[in-house]
Order: sequence, then structure tokens, then C-alpha cells
Amino acid sequence: MSTARARIDKAGRILIPSKLRAELRVGPGDPVVLETSADELHVRPYRKAIREAQAIIRKYIPDQDRSLVDELIAERRKEAERE
Repeated sequence: MSTARARIDKAGRILIPSKLRAELRVGPGDPVVLETSADELHVRPYRKAIREAQAIIRKYIPDQDRSLVDELIAERRKEAERE
């Protein structure tokens, strides 16, 4: 974990120093998730937030080879055929 100092400009933007961007592996245009906790601001790469959410859900799926996406697509196709 690294620490750096930054300022908020008049438009409310914060420039993330290059060292921290490199550590997070984010660049121009990459999506990030901003979270507040106890008067702190946390910045996480979007891909990491997605992986963490997937890990939480994965605990509730006993069959690790099961694809919920494929099941959802199949359900939607059946619904579309009925219409």
C-alpha cells in the first residue's frame, strides 16, 4: 500500500499520482469504483470490484462448473419464444 498527497481542483477532480496509478494498474479511461468509509475515500479498479463480487456469489453456487450467465440467457430465450 502506498500513500501520496493530492489536491482537489476547482472542478472537484483529484489527480492520482502516476506511482499509484501504476500500482493499481489503471490508466486514462479505465473505470474505477469510489467508496467512502469513516471519512475516507477509497479508489479501486472496477475489475477488482467485479472479482470481489463474483467471489461473494461463488460461495453460494455449489457446482463450480455451473454458469449462471448461460442459465439466464437460456431463460430469456425461452421467454422470447413464448412471446
